[in-house]
Amino acid sequence: MMPIISTIFNSVNSSRLKQIDHFKEYPAETQDRVFSRLVETASGTEWGRKYGYSSLASAKEFSERVPLQTYEDLMPYIERIGNGEGDILWPGKIRWFAKSSGTTSSKSKFIPMSREALYETQFRAVKDLLAIYIRNNPETRIFLGKSLTLGGSHRIGQFGSRALCGDLSAVMIENTPLYAEIVRTPKKKIALTDDFEKKLELITKATINRNVTSISGTPSWYLSLIKYILAYTGKSNLLEVWPNLEVFFHGGINFNPYRETYRQLIPGSQMNYMETYNASEGFFAIQEDPASDELLLMLDYGIYYEFVPADRYKHPDPPAYSIAEVEKGRNYVMVISTSGGLWRYIMGDTVVFTGLNPHRIRITGRTKYFINAFGEEVIKENAEEALRKACLSTGAVISEYTAGPVYMGASSKGSHEWIIEFEKEPADISLFATILDETLKEVNSDYEAKRYKDINLVMPVVRCVPAGTFHKWMKSKNKLGGQNKVPRLSNGREYIEELYKFL
Repeated sequence: MMPIISTIFNSVNSSRLKQIDHFKEYPAETQDRVFSRLVETASGTEWGRKYGYSSLASAKEFSERVPLQTYEDLMPYIERIGNGEGDILWPGKIRWFAKSSGTTSSKSKFIPMSREALYETQFRAVKDLLAIYIRNNPETRIFLGKSLTLGGSHRIGQFGSRALCGDLSAVMIENTPLYAEIVRTPKKKIALTDDFEKKLELITKATINRNVTSISGTPSWYLSLIKYILAYTGKSNLLEVWPNLEVFFHGGINFNPYRETYRQLIPGSQMNYMETYNASEGFFAIQEDPASDELLLMLDYGIYYEFVPADRYKHPDPPAYSIAEVEKGRNYVMVISTSGGLWRYIMGDTVVFTGLNPHRIRITGRTKYFINAFGEEVIKENAEEALRKACLSTGAVISEYTAGPVYMGASSKGSHEWIIEFEKEPADISLFATILDETLKEVNSDYEAKRYKDINLVMPVVRCVPAGTFHKWMKSKNKLGGQNKVPRLSNGREYIEELYKFL
């Protein structure tokens, strides 16, 4: 069966790769077609009538007529869709919703998953991921084994009276085409188990004797599964369990802090890593070149992109640029309009274009998750580079981390506090903190200015916490597994104070 699947996949692979090469060469034209199709399709919806989609003459007019939207802005419409109303944001009724958190906040977002959003965006991206991987690895034997996805769960009726909802991975598993079921492990019932810790046990028992050739999911949560499997089997590394494992398709968080740990758990040169940029709202970019950490922006997935300069994001009526207008090296807030009915939706992610021919990006942070208590504007990209250098210089390996401000007091200056759970602690924690601080100065001029002669900010405080601290914290928030991520930076101290309770 597996050689047949491989043959079928390779037969359609060539034509799709040509389409990808086409949008790389003609990005503006591709996005114009996506835009026209979106507004034409939605012109008869309540939203489309409200903003006169049928009379729109251009994308520029669209951006002038339709305000930028947050989830809170769209929530009244989404709630009506969840209660069974049709033709609201997108034609027809929508049954499935992807539950998204991404933080430890108790509030969740429910993203409408129309058929087009599922099949023309998410599932198409999965096939593209494989197509690009095979082009880069023509001798792959990936189809001779099983693919393991560490996903979430779904609950019926948790959002609206007519809605089915769950983590994006769970929604995709529930709607997976039959042909994909042949190559996936474990069975759906296990994959959708709600209790994350029980899921680890069930997946382990169901897969340790299977020929797993690929895994996909979030790096931090996969470490929990890998460690559970190794403890259960008594093996020293994952290749002793799955000798033909060859690729990890990962996304959701930056992989660099986890890279060394994965090298130890999956040793040898046969293992490949391929990054994606996807979310409940859409699938956006794929690592096309294994030698580069840049991601190719996918322009024909039914998503129309706009980009707001990050330094003007908080201004009234900020400018938004099309793919034809963006500049290399500038930090942008990404805005999307999708076939799921999200219109001029502010993703909250910030990206920088590293190339314009084709359009490649790096994720630089979040509009909501940063430290700017003293005007230092530290974003996630700054933090990860500083941690990378500190680990490299001290031999440390990080498992999880978060950081926030230490506010100025009547007789004290400000600082940053880093709560870090190490896989391998540095021999000299003071040296680690010094390199962290010096690197932040190198990569962020605002931070450097605030640290000048300790006038505003003094040396950061680095606190090591015992193994399992972050796991306990996330468990207490009911945020284990799936799409949940540890918030890396905060402009307040709420996360740090909550973590103190588990020490």
